[in-house]
Amino acid sequence: MQLLKKIAALAVGSAMALSAPAMAQDNITIGVSIPAATHGWTGGLNWHAAQAQARLQAAHPHINIVLVTADGPAQQANDLEDLVSIHNIDALVVLPFESEPLTDPVRRVKESGAFVTVVDRGLSQDGIQDVYVAGNNPELGRISGEYFLTRLGDGDNIVILRGIPTVIDDERFNAFMETIEGSGINVLDHKHANWNRDDGFEVMQDFLSRFPDIDGVWAQDDDIALGVIEAVRQAGRTDEMFVVGGAGMKEVIQMVMQGSELIPVNVLYPPAMIATAMDVTVAHFTSNGPVTGEYILGAPLITPENAEQYYFPDSPF
Repeated sequence: MQLLKKIAALAVGSAMALSAPAMAQDNITIGVSIPAATHGWTGGLNWHAAQAQARLQAAHPHINIVLVTADGPAQQANDLEDLVSIHNIDALVVLPFESEPLTDPVRRVKESGAFVTVVDRGLSQDGIQDVYVAGNNPELGRISGEYFLTRLGDGDNIVILRGIPTVIDDERFNAFMETIEGSGINVLDHKHANWNRDDGFEVMQDFLSRFPDIDGVWAQDDDIALGVIEAVRQAGRTDEMFVVGGAGMKEVIQMVMQGSELIPVNVLYPPAMIATAMDVTVAHFTSNGPVTGEYILGAPLITPENAEQYYFPDSPF
């Protein structure tokens, strides 16, 4: 939270903080390229990006932010070309649809002279971006595992619904498994559910049909968790287990706020990280201090006591 406050202070600082008075008179164009709202988390990403765009342009009249969304890697690569050739951007904030196919397009933006901030999904080669902003995937797995240790022990059974086979998923899963190692908690099975509600429902139905004794479910992602919850309810087994998702979806946060026994906690992986990235990028032009480097956000445990501060009712996620 202190990091976010510092970043916000940099981004909306007065002209007194500028390294040279003339900077305030320069018109700056920042391109923001993100995936379209293909699932819940990216829907939240788009919402927070639009909120940050309005806030930052109001605070800095000399800064113009061009926000574009893409349905796939090819469209995003084309968008990056347009941001350079048509809008002549001074900086780019990009959450790559996929790492490998966007690495060269982002490199070309950097070669044009733009300041580059990469968000969440790192590029396949190091040294291209000036700033990297991301959630903490290993911490998400570790914090989730630590919560399971407070609820379960030797001989208790859990199932795990993973995301898409990616480095991000591996980081979360491996950290979770390392955290519960030696506890005696049995992992009955783990399967990928592709960060998708329907897949979560189907995978959980399979687990429920095969395992008569399940004490806990780590769903890793809130889209998956909602599918899990529906499957558990349809099977009439809501009193047997609890579910832990992750990311901070408003429907899930609301259940935590209300003291749900089925989904008692959540672990944050904020789509609002795009706003942090935009704040940092603006600070590059408005602050007299350096902003380059990595900004790895925390993954706090969301409980009934603190859930309200993570609840954004107007967000689609």
